[in-house]
Amino acid sequence: MTVPQRPVPRPGVLAIDAYVPGKSQAPGVAKVFKLSSNETPLGASPSAIEAYKTVAAHLQDYPDGASTDLRQAIGRTFGLDPDRIICGAGSDDLLNLIARAYLADGDEAIHTTHGFLVYPIATLGTGARPVVAPEKNFTADVDAILKAVTPRTKVVFLANPNNPTGTYVPFDEVKRLHRGLPPHVLLVLDAAYAEYVRRNDYEAGIELVATSENVVMCRTFSKIYGLAALRLGWLYGPAHIVDALNRIRGPFNVNAPAIAAGIAALADTAHVERSRDHNERWLGWLTEEIGKLGLVVTPSVGNFILIHFPDKPGKMAKDADALLTSRGCVLRAVRAYHLPNALRMSVGTEEANRLVVKTLAEFMGK
Repeated sequence: MTVPQRPVPRPGVLAIDAYVPGKSQAPGVAKVFKLSSNETPLGASPSAIEAYKTVAAHLQDYPDGASTDLRQAIGRTFGLDPDRIICGAGSDDLLNLIARAYLADGDEAIHTTHGFLVYPIATLGTGARPVVAPEKNFTADVDAILKAVTPRTKVVFLANPNNPTGTYVPFDEVKRLHRGLPPHVLLVLDAAYAEYVRRNDYEAGIELVATSENVVMCRTFSKIYGLAALRLGWLYGPAHIVDALNRIRGPFNVNAPAIAAGIAALADTAHVERSRDHNERWLGWLTEEIGKLGLVVTPSVGNFILIHFPDKPGKMAKDADALLTSRGCVLRAVRAYHLPNALRMSVGTEEANRLVVKTLAEFMGK
Protein backbone atom coordinates (compact mmCIF):
# COMPACT_ATOMS: atom_id res chain seq x y z
CA MET A 1 0.00 0.00 0.00
CA THR A 2 1.39 3.37 -1.03
CA VAL A 3 1.47 5.94 1.73
CA PRO A 4 0.45 9.45 0.52
CA GLN A 5 3.14 12.09 0.86
CA ARG A 6 0.63 14.82 1.68
CA PRO A 7 -2.97 15.06 2.99
CA VAL A 8 -5.52 13.70 0.51
CA PRO A 9 -9.17 14.87 0.47
CA ARG A 10 -11.91 12.29 0.69
CA PRO A 11 -13.24 10.75 -2.54
CA GLY A 12 -15.58 13.09 -4.36
CA VAL A 13 -14.07 16.39 -3.23
CA LEU A 14 -11.71 16.83 -6.17
CA ALA A 15 -14.56 15.90 -8.54
CA ILE A 16 -16.37 19.08 -7.51
CA ASP A 17 -16.46 22.01 -9.89
CA ALA A 18 -16.23 24.92 -7.47
CA TYR A 19 -19.27 27.20 -7.41
CA VAL A 20 -18.66 30.43 -9.32
CA PRO A 21 -20.96 33.34 -8.36
CA GLY A 22 -22.37 35.71 -10.95
CA LYS A 23 -19.96 38.43 -12.01
CA SER A 24 -20.51 41.89 -10.56
CA GLN A 25 -18.24 44.20 -12.54
CA ALA A 26 -18.08 45.76 -15.99
CA PRO A 27 -14.57 47.23 -16.30
CA GLY A 28 -14.46 50.68 -17.78
CA VAL A 29 -18.19 51.32 -17.43
CA ALA A 30 -19.27 54.23 -15.22
CA LYS A 31 -22.65 52.85 -14.11
CA VAL A 32 -23.11 49.14 -13.59
CA PHE A 33 -26.39 47.27 -13.12
CA LYS A 34 -25.72 43.91 -11.46
CA LEU A 35 -28.40 41.55 -12.74
CA SER A 36 -26.48 38.33 -12.23
CA SER A 37 -27.37 37.19 -8.71
CA ASN A 38 -31.17 37.56 -8.40
CA GLU A 39 -30.87 40.29 -5.79
CA THR A 40 -33.90 42.48 -5.16
CA PRO A 41 -33.67 45.92 -6.81
CA LEU A 42 -35.64 47.44 -3.93
CA GLY A 43 -33.04 46.51 -1.33
CA ALA A 44 -33.72 45.52 2.25
CA SER A 45 -36.48 46.91 4.42
CA PRO A 46 -35.42 50.17 6.14
CA SER A 47 -36.47 48.64 9.45
CA ALA A 48 -34.21 45.63 8.79
CA ILE A 49 -31.29 47.95 8.08
CA GLU A 50 -31.96 49.85 11.30
CA ALA A 51 -32.18 46.60 13.28
CA TYR A 52 -28.85 45.53 11.79
CA LYS A 53 -27.23 48.79 12.90
CA THR A 54 -28.42 48.44 16.50
CA VAL A 55 -26.37 45.27 16.93
CA ALA A 56 -23.16 47.18 16.19
CA ALA A 57 -22.92 48.22 19.83
CA HIS A 58 -22.79 44.58 20.98
CA LEU A 59 -20.38 42.89 18.58
CA GLN A 60 -18.44 41.41 21.49
CA ASP A 61 -21.39 39.18 22.40
CA TYR A 62 -22.06 35.78 20.88
CA PRO A 63 -25.44 35.47 19.17
CA ASP A 64 -28.19 33.21 20.47
CA GLY A 65 -27.00 29.83 19.18
CA ALA A 66 -30.57 28.61 18.78
CA SER A 67 -31.81 31.72 16.92
CA THR A 68 -34.79 31.55 19.27
CA ASP A 69 -36.36 34.95 18.56
CA LEU A 70 -35.93 34.53 14.80
CA ARG A 71 -37.47 31.04 14.82
CA GLN A 72 -40.42 32.40 16.79
CA ALA A 73 -40.83 35.26 14.32
CA ILE A 74 -40.79 32.81 11.41
CA GLY A 75 -43.30 30.65 13.25
CA ARG A 76 -45.66 33.61 13.75
CA THR A 77 -45.33 34.73 10.13
CA PHE A 78 -46.02 31.33 8.55
CA GLY A 79 -48.06 29.62 11.27
CA LEU A 80 -45.38 27.05 12.10
CA ASP A 81 -44.05 25.37 15.22
CA PRO A 82 -40.72 27.12 16.02
CA ASP A 83 -39.36 23.84 17.41
CA ARG A 84 -39.52 22.41 13.90
CA ILE A 85 -37.50 25.28 12.40
CA ILE A 86 -33.74 25.49 12.13
CA CYS A 87 -31.85 28.55 10.87
CA GLY A 88 -28.59 28.68 8.96
CA ALA A 89 -26.09 30.91 7.20
CA GLY A 90 -28.18 31.01 4.05
CA SER A 91 -30.08 28.06 2.66
CA ASP A 92 -26.76 26.80 1.25
CA ASP A 93 -25.67 26.08 4.83
CA LEU A 94 -28.81 24.04 5.41
CA LEU A 95 -28.46 22.08 2.15
CA ASN A 96 -24.93 21.10 3.15
CA LEU A 97 -26.12 20.10 6.63
CA ILE A 98 -28.73 17.84 5.03
CA ALA A 99 -26.08 16.18 2.88
CA ARG A 100 -23.76 15.68 5.86
CA ALA A 101 -26.52 14.19 7.99
CA TYR A 102 -28.18 11.90 5.42
CA LEU A 103 -25.56 10.95 2.82
CA ALA A 104 -22.54 8.66 3.10
CA ASP A 105 -20.04 6.97 0.80
CA GLY A 106 -21.83 5.12 -1.98
CA ASP A 107 -25.24 6.74 -1.43
CA GLU A 108 -27.03 8.63 -4.20
CA ALA A 109 -28.81 11.98 -4.26
CA ILE A 110 -31.00 13.04 -7.16
CA HIS A 111 -31.28 16.50 -8.69
CA THR A 112 -32.55 17.66 -12.07
CA THR A 113 -30.58 18.67 -15.17
CA HIS A 114 -30.68 22.40 -14.56
CA GLY A 115 -30.97 22.24 -10.76
CA PHE A 116 -29.08 24.48 -8.32
CA LEU A 117 -25.33 23.78 -8.44
CA VAL A 118 -25.06 23.42 -4.67
CA TYR A 119 -26.89 20.06 -4.84
CA PRO A 120 -24.11 18.11 -6.61
CA ILE A 121 -21.44 20.02 -4.68
CA ALA A 122 -22.98 19.07 -1.31
CA THR A 123 -23.49 15.49 -2.50
CA LEU A 124 -19.95 14.94 -3.74
CA GLY A 125 -18.53 16.46 -0.57
CA THR A 126 -20.00 13.57 1.45
CA GLY A 127 -18.64 10.83 -0.83
CA ALA A 128 -22.10 10.21 -2.30
CA ARG A 129 -22.94 10.23 -6.02
CA PRO A 130 -25.13 12.91 -7.66
CA VAL A 131 -27.71 11.44 -10.04
CA VAL A 132 -29.20 13.73 -12.69
CA ALA A 133 -32.86 13.31 -13.64
CA PRO A 134 -33.67 14.80 -17.06
CA GLU A 135 -36.08 17.72 -17.27
CA LYS A 136 -38.92 18.34 -19.70
CA ASN A 137 -39.22 21.83 -21.20
CA PHE A 138 -36.71 23.13 -18.65
CA THR A 139 -38.99 21.87 -15.85
CA ALA A 140 -38.43 19.10 -13.32
CA ASP A 141 -40.12 15.87 -14.47
CA VAL A 142 -41.64 13.82 -11.65
CA ASP A 143 -41.61 10.60 -13.67
CA ALA A 144 -37.93 11.04 -14.55
CA ILE A 145 -37.04 11.64 -10.91
CA LEU A 146 -38.92 8.54 -9.76
CA LYS A 147 -37.28 6.50 -12.51
CA ALA A 148 -33.87 7.59 -11.21
CA VAL A 149 -34.52 6.21 -7.71
CA THR A 150 -32.44 3.15 -6.78
CA PRO A 151 -31.81 1.25 -3.54
CA ARG A 152 -28.88 3.67 -3.00
CA THR A 153 -31.02 6.81 -3.19
CA LYS A 154 -31.18 8.69 0.11
CA VAL A 155 -32.05 12.29 -0.88
CA VAL A 156 -33.98 14.04 -3.66
CA PHE A 157 -33.28 17.76 -4.12
CA LEU A 158 -36.05 19.72 -5.86
CA ALA A 159 -35.73 23.48 -6.43
CA ASN A 160 -39.26 24.79 -6.73
CA PRO A 161 -39.26 27.30 -8.39
CA ASN A 162 -36.04 26.28 -10.10
CA ASN A 163 -32.99 28.44 -10.57
CA PRO A 164 -31.90 29.28 -13.29
CA THR A 165 -34.92 28.29 -15.40
CA GLY A 166 -37.65 29.99 -13.35
CA THR A 167 -40.03 27.07 -13.88
CA TYR A 168 -42.02 25.31 -11.16
CA VAL A 169 -43.72 22.03 -10.36
CA PRO A 170 -47.42 22.28 -9.38
CA PHE A 171 -48.22 21.09 -5.88
CA ASP A 172 -50.23 18.09 -7.06
CA GLU A 173 -47.13 16.88 -8.91
CA VAL A 174 -44.93 17.47 -5.86
CA LYS A 175 -47.32 15.33 -3.82
CA ARG A 176 -47.22 12.65 -6.52
CA LEU A 177 -43.43 12.70 -6.35
CA HIS A 178 -43.56 12.27 -2.59
CA ARG A 179 -46.01 9.37 -2.82
CA GLY A 180 -43.67 7.60 -5.21
CA LEU A 181 -40.60 7.84 -2.98
CA PRO A 182 -39.63 5.17 -0.45
CA PRO A 183 -40.25 6.40 3.12
CA HIS A 184 -36.53 6.45 3.95
CA VAL A 185 -35.72 8.86 1.08
CA LEU A 186 -35.62 12.52 2.12
CA LEU A 187 -37.38 14.96 -0.21
CA VAL A 188 -35.80 18.42 0.02
CA LEU A 189 -38.04 21.21 -1.30
CA ASP A 190 -35.85 24.24 -1.94
CA ALA A 191 -38.29 27.16 -2.09
CA ALA A 192 -35.87 30.09 -2.18
CA TYR A 193 -38.10 32.02 -4.59
CA ALA A 194 -41.48 31.03 -3.12
CA GLU A 195 -42.44 34.58 -2.12
CA TYR A 196 -42.47 35.67 -5.76
CA VAL A 197 -44.80 32.96 -7.03
CA ARG A 198 -48.37 33.93 -7.83
CA ARG A 199 -49.88 30.71 -9.14
CA ASN A 200 -52.93 28.99 -7.65
CA ASP A 201 -51.42 25.53 -8.14
CA TYR A 202 -48.17 26.30 -6.30
CA GLU A 203 -47.35 25.53 -2.67
CA ALA A 204 -43.92 25.99 -1.12
CA GLY A 205 -44.10 22.77 0.86
CA ILE A 206 -45.41 23.70 4.30
CA GLU A 207 -48.44 21.42 4.04
CA LEU A 208 -46.41 18.44 2.86
CA VAL A 209 -43.79 18.87 5.60
CA ALA A 210 -46.51 19.15 8.23
CA THR A 211 -47.99 15.78 7.24
CA SER A 212 -44.85 13.79 6.38
CA GLU A 213 -41.79 12.30 8.07
CA ASN A 214 -39.44 12.55 5.07
CA VAL A 215 -39.90 16.06 3.65
CA VAL A 216 -38.16 19.33 4.50
CA MET A 217 -38.58 22.82 3.06
CA CYS A 218 -35.71 25.32 2.76
CA ARG A 219 -36.25 29.08 2.52
CA THR A 220 -34.00 32.13 2.34
CA PHE A 221 -33.85 35.80 3.33
CA SER A 222 -31.48 36.54 0.43
CA LYS A 223 -34.09 37.19 -2.26
CA ILE A 224 -37.30 39.11 -1.60
CA TYR A 225 -36.12 40.21 1.87
CA GLY A 226 -32.87 41.63 0.47
CA LEU A 227 -30.55 40.25 3.15
CA ALA A 228 -28.15 38.36 0.86
CA ALA A 229 -25.08 40.00 2.44
CA LEU A 230 -26.01 38.63 5.86
CA ARG A 231 -26.41 34.98 4.75
CA LEU A 232 -29.63 33.89 6.40
CA GLY A 233 -31.92 30.96 5.68
CA TRP A 234 -34.28 28.59 7.45
CA LEU A 235 -35.65 25.09 7.21
CA TYR A 236 -38.97 23.61 8.31
CA GLY A 237 -39.02 19.87 8.84
CA PRO A 238 -40.10 16.93 10.98
CA ALA A 239 -38.84 17.06 14.56
CA HIS A 240 -36.50 14.09 14.08
CA ILE A 241 -34.77 15.73 11.10
CA VAL A 242 -34.43 19.11 12.83
CA ASP A 243 -32.93 17.28 15.81
CA ALA A 244 -30.36 15.55 13.60
CA LEU A 245 -29.36 18.77 11.86
CA ASN A 246 -29.05 20.64 15.15
CA ARG A 247 -26.53 18.03 16.31
CA ILE A 248 -24.09 18.80 13.47
CA ARG A 249 -24.59 22.49 12.72
CA GLY A 250 -22.15 25.08 14.01
CA PRO A 251 -23.06 26.25 17.53
CA PHE A 252 -23.34 29.87 16.34
CA ASN A 253 -24.09 29.40 12.66
CA VAL A 254 -26.28 32.52 12.40
CA ASN A 255 -24.79 35.88 13.33
CA ALA A 256 -26.51 38.43 15.58
CA PRO A 257 -26.98 41.18 12.95
CA ALA A 258 -28.63 38.63 10.65
CA ILE A 259 -31.01 37.51 13.40
CA ALA A 260 -32.05 41.09 14.18
CA ALA A 261 -32.46 42.07 10.54
CA GLY A 262 -34.39 38.91 9.74
CA ILE A 263 -36.93 39.55 12.49
CA ALA A 264 -37.45 43.12 11.31
CA ALA A 265 -37.70 42.08 7.65
CA LEU A 266 -40.47 39.60 8.43
CA ALA A 267 -42.43 42.31 10.22
CA ASP A 268 -42.26 44.76 7.29
CA THR A 269 -44.92 43.10 5.15
CA ALA A 270 -45.49 46.30 3.17
CA HIS A 271 -41.91 46.23 1.88
CA VAL A 272 -42.28 42.60 0.84
CA GLU A 273 -45.49 43.43 -1.01
CA ARG A 274 -43.82 46.34 -2.83
CA SER A 275 -41.02 44.01 -3.89
CA ARG A 276 -43.51 41.43 -5.12
CA ASP A 277 -45.52 44.03 -7.06
CA HIS A 278 -42.38 45.46 -8.69
CA ASN A 279 -41.30 42.00 -9.73
CA GLU A 280 -44.68 41.02 -11.15
CA ARG A 281 -44.83 44.17 -13.27
CA TRP A 282 -41.34 43.97 -14.72
CA LEU A 283 -41.14 40.18 -15.04
CA GLY A 284 -44.05 40.27 -17.46
CA TRP A 285 -42.73 43.32 -19.27
CA LEU A 286 -39.26 41.85 -19.77
CA THR A 287 -40.66 38.52 -20.98
CA GLU A 288 -42.88 40.24 -23.53
CA GLU A 289 -40.41 42.85 -24.78
CA ILE A 290 -37.48 40.46 -25.11
CA GLY A 291 -39.75 37.96 -26.83
CA LYS A 292 -40.64 40.61 -29.40
CA LEU A 293 -36.96 40.75 -30.39
CA GLY A 294 -37.05 37.16 -31.59
CA LEU A 295 -35.42 35.72 -28.48
CA VAL A 296 -36.96 32.85 -26.53
CA VAL A 297 -37.62 33.48 -22.83
CA THR A 298 -38.50 30.55 -20.58
CA PRO A 299 -41.68 31.50 -18.63
CA SER A 300 -40.59 32.29 -15.08
CA VAL A 301 -42.34 32.59 -11.73
CA GLY A 302 -39.22 33.84 -9.92
CA ASN A 303 -37.45 37.21 -9.94
CA PHE A 304 -35.39 36.41 -13.02
CA ILE A 305 -35.72 35.22 -16.60
CA LEU A 306 -33.75 32.79 -18.74
CA ILE A 307 -33.02 34.17 -22.21
CA HIS A 308 -32.08 31.76 -25.02
CA PHE A 309 -29.99 32.98 -27.95
CA PRO A 310 -29.69 31.75 -31.55
CA ASP A 311 -26.97 29.24 -32.32
CA LYS A 312 -25.45 31.54 -34.92
CA PRO A 313 -22.02 33.20 -35.11
CA GLY A 314 -22.18 36.69 -33.62
CA LYS A 315 -25.64 36.10 -32.13
CA MET A 316 -24.83 33.65 -29.34
CA ALA A 317 -25.11 34.16 -25.59
CA LYS A 318 -21.41 34.97 -25.21
CA ASP A 319 -21.72 37.71 -27.85
CA ALA A 320 -24.78 39.21 -26.18
CA ASP A 321 -23.05 39.00 -22.79
CA ALA A 322 -20.08 40.97 -24.10
CA LEU A 323 -22.26 43.75 -25.53
CA LEU A 324 -24.48 43.93 -22.43
CA THR A 325 -21.45 44.12 -20.14
CA SER A 326 -19.97 46.93 -22.22
CA ARG A 327 -23.18 48.89 -21.53
CA GLY A 328 -23.06 48.17 -17.80
CA CYS A 329 -25.64 45.37 -17.76
CA VAL A 330 -24.13 42.38 -15.96
CA LEU A 331 -26.14 39.18 -16.55
CA ARG A 332 -25.35 35.59 -15.58
CA ALA A 333 -23.83 33.09 -17.98
CA VAL A 334 -25.26 29.66 -17.20
CA ARG A 335 -22.90 27.27 -18.97
CA ALA A 336 -22.31 25.46 -15.67
CA TYR A 337 -26.04 24.69 -15.62
CA HIS A 338 -25.79 22.95 -19.02
CA LEU A 339 -27.25 26.02 -20.73
CA PRO A 340 -24.32 27.21 -22.86
CA ASN A 341 -26.36 29.47 -25.11
CA ALA A 342 -28.50 31.27 -22.54
CA LEU A 343 -28.20 34.13 -20.07
CA ARG A 344 -30.09 34.58 -16.83
CA MET A 345 -31.26 38.08 -16.01
CA SER A 346 -32.50 39.24 -12.62
CA VAL A 347 -35.42 41.64 -12.65
CA GLY A 348 -33.84 45.01 -11.95
CA THR A 349 -34.84 48.63 -11.59
CA GLU A 350 -36.86 50.26 -14.36
CA GLU A 351 -33.69 51.90 -15.67
CA ALA A 352 -31.80 48.61 -15.75
CA ASN A 353 -34.65 46.68 -17.35
CA ARG A 354 -35.13 49.22 -20.13
CA LEU A 355 -31.41 49.40 -20.83
CA VAL A 356 -31.18 45.62 -21.21
CA VAL A 357 -34.07 45.56 -23.68
CA LYS A 358 -32.61 48.49 -25.63
CA THR A 359 -29.21 46.78 -25.80
CA LEU A 360 -30.68 43.43 -26.85
CA ALA A 361 -32.70 45.19 -29.55
CA GLU A 362 -29.47 46.60 -30.90
CA PHE A 363 -27.83 43.17 -30.62
CA MET A 364 -30.62 41.54 -32.62
CA GLY A 365 -30.62 44.30 -35.23
CA LYS A 366 -34.09 45.51 -34.28
